[in-house]
Amino acid sequence: MANYIDGFVLPIPQEHLNDYRRAAVTVAEIWKEHGALAYYEYIGDDLTLEGTRSFPEVLDAKEDEAIVFGWVIFDSRESRDLANERVAADPRMPDLIAPLTDPARKVFDAQRMVYGGFEQFIQ
Repeated sequence: MANYIDGFVLPIPQEHLNDYRRAAVTVAEIWKEHGALAYYEYIGDDLTLEGTRSFPEVLDAKEDEAIVFGWVIFDSRESRDLANERVAADPRMPDLIAPLTDPARKVFDAQRMVYGGFEQFIQ
């Protein structure tokens, strides 16, 4: 059976990358505890290709923002749905998320994140 992934792209201010990384490392472990097979996040490096829209353009990223691209792998959509329910109910999550979503710091803005669940198409 093919895997299922959740994918996401988001801008993070460069000055807050270390704070974001610390939280993301713990978040990745929590997702894996609740059923994710793997959890990856990468920082954008080569983000333009002539004739296409870039991630910074789509996200309306500012000069001082890094682009994070990540995905979480699950056995199936059902496993993903269950893991996401469990993660949302995990008592550690509010303490991890609150500092990132504090309007005074603007580390993470969910309104600017692009997200989706994906079925395998080719291998």
